[in-house]
Amino acid sequence: MSEQSLLVDTDDRGIARLTLNRPEVRNALDDELIHGLTEEFHRLDRDPAVVAIVVTGAGDHFSAGADLKSVRRMAVSSLQENIDYVAELAEMLKVYANLGKPTLSMVRGATVGSGFGLVAASDLAVAAEDSYFALPEVKIGIIPGVISPYILAAIGQRRGRRYFITGERFSAAEAHRIGLVHQVVPAGQLEEAAAQMIGHFHDYTGRN
Repeated sequence: MSEQSLLVDTDDRGIARLTLNRPEVRNALDDELIHGLTEEFHRLDRDPAVVAIVVTGAGDHFSAGADLKSVRRMAVSSLQENIDYVAELAEMLKVYANLGKPTLSMVRGATVGSGFGLVAASDLAVAAEDSYFALPEVKIGIIPGVISPYILAAIGQRRGRRYFITGERFSAAEAHRIGLVHQVVPAGQLEEAAAQMIGHFHDYTGRN
């Protein structure tokens, strides 16, 4: 993976920030980025200096979901190659959802498909008012199967079915109302709101 596709920084409080750094494609998740996230989640979970993990996107968007090149390749790939791709995404989300440290998604702009799933798999999420969410997979004839357990856990089966079936886009305010994100703030206050939420994180050694 290009080292610039995923930026990782840990501050002196032990807060690790992972920034999806593919702004030219709205931080879409390709195979290499998915693999890189999995490796970093494992590494950070093992690191005793890390207290909590924040995931965000570079530029104007959180993540547009699956990279279009990956989606197009699936149409001509073998069954086993497609199974391997989906298994890697599933593993990344499973690792993230089961980390032994608190996680927070800091969201702005587009949060779509597997990017939506990443937010749903986090412990906490704060979003800018101008962010939006969608599960458009139905529009190309597939279902969001890998991410669905995390979405259903976050917003419930009834609401999940709606967005799985319609593929419609909805606002940050609606995401807050249905429980996908915990706080919505003006875009200029996103960093401050995330910092305040992170301030509640602490480890069991008493460090704040």
